[in-house]
Amino acid sequence: MTERVQRNSAYLNAQSTTGTTSRVRDVSPTSGMCPICIRECPVLCEIGLSAFRGREVLYPMPEYFGRSTAASLKDYGLDWSHFNILARLRGAEGIEADPDKAVFPNVDISTKLGGIPLRVPLVNGAFGSTAVAKNNWDGLAVGSALAGVILVIGENVCGMDPEATFTQGKVVSSPDMEYRVKKFREFWDGKYGGVAVQTNVEDQRFGVDVYAISKLEVDVIERKWGQGAKAIGGEVRLDSLEKALTLRRRGYVVIPDPEDPEVQEAFRQGYFKTFERHSRVGMPTERGFVEDVEWLREQGAKKVSLKTGAYRPADVAWTMKVASEAEVDYVTFDGAGGGTGMSPVPMMNEMSTPTVYLEAQVLKCVQLLKKKGRYVPDISMAGGFINETQIFKAIALSNFGDGPVVKAITMARAPLTAVMKASYFAELAEKGKLPTKFAEQYGGDPSKFFICVPELKQRYGERFQKIPPGALGLYTYQAERIGVGLQQLMAGARKWRLDLLGRDDLVALTERASRVTGIPTVDEAEKELMETILG
Repeated sequence: MTERVQRNSAYLNAQSTTGTTSRVRDVSPTSGMCPICIRECPVLCEIGLSAFRGREVLYPMPEYFGRSTAASLKDYGLDWSHFNILARLRGAEGIEADPDKAVFPNVDISTKLGGIPLRVPLVNGAFGSTAVAKNNWDGLAVGSALAGVILVIGENVCGMDPEATFTQGKVVSSPDMEYRVKKFREFWDGKYGGVAVQTNVEDQRFGVDVYAISKLEVDVIERKWGQGAKAIGGEVRLDSLEKALTLRRRGYVVIPDPEDPEVQEAFRQGYFKTFERHSRVGMPTERGFVEDVEWLREQGAKKVSLKTGAYRPADVAWTMKVASEAEVDYVTFDGAGGGTGMSPVPMMNEMSTPTVYLEAQVLKCVQLLKKKGRYVPDISMAGGFINETQIFKAIALSNFGDGPVVKAITMARAPLTAVMKASYFAELAEKGKLPTKFAEQYGGDPSKFFICVPELKQRYGERFQKIPPGALGLYTYQAERIGVGLQQLMAGARKWRLDLLGRDDLVALTERASRVTGIPTVDEAEKELMETILG
């Protein structure tokens, strides 16, 4: 417990996300400051760097914008590691209890989210106007299509597109948006997964939804109310005065004001190197949202989803109420606290509900709605997921006897990491600069060190050459690692279909985990059943 408290306090004044550190290791447990702060200190802590750069220090290191993602440093005291999966010895569900048939490769991990079939229970996104998404788009798009999952194009893409054209304030052409949709469809099989377009307040004002439906034939429109990393609108950095002026004229909030002559001169003089572009947050109402969903369907949207952040419990309940009333196809709840682009570091650390707590709140709402016979949309949980054990637990936790309500998991930072790592190592291979140990173990040729290459060559033939390295990395990570790992876990629990996972497959390792979720602790699990067996 002492180590946990120390770790939680230390980040207050020294964080890798902002590039700050403390002069000494044994910092104050209350403030994170050095016990003795001296004038001659050459080290930049949070306070020290803030004395020079002010608001810039609210965000992840500006110099890495477009080439990084960021996350909270805080230990929330409850996460998926506080649960274990119960293995089973006898029988098999979802397959004949035959040792020759009940093998893990026969586990079916496919699912449907809002009626959309998925090969793997994953959604990738949302990846919007932030530069790290655009810079890695080919890998994200093609990899998602190969894996058979949903890819969400995030907010502000049309508004940020310098080549977009508008008529009376409405977008009529956006080469960037068009490219993103088409890139996914190049390798999409037309059955599993799909592309969704996310829309915030700015996007709705620009008519991005209508443009995506009518011009790009997008089937899924996702309204966005927030995310786990922040409760304010999306933010990006702009490295040129021209970009800042363009977006200011399109109606975005740009800080500082690029139309101010003094600000322009300060930028030219190098007092600051980037502008901040902020987008607004919506102020939803029940009737307004219901009518909005009806309107989207009238425009031709085949599926309507909602993405929301980790707001307070009352807002979770209200969100479930209006989502039920509007009969949206699925809702994504995003727990604290990681961001794909530029989120305020203090907000990532200190605001919003951590994922396990958030899912417990959502499930309570689901039970209440079901008791009243109300419609319950499918749920996708997001917030720090990176592997199959977390996915298993989140889905199993949501099954109270009539099937899991959590049908899929949404990931953003992890897919980006897979794409960035794969594309970077492919570049190093071309230059002959791979890490020596990696090259010795896996070879220096990308066609050899991506283990999925033989399979994909057989599947796509000559088209394989058009698959970028980042996509190979994402497919290998999500289909080969997560997919197979999930099959193994499910076989160990003797469940051969995803919809068979249930709360009885889990035990809590701490009293807090048990209290929050209702999952029994290891020493309490199946007590009565043990007595019955031996009775």
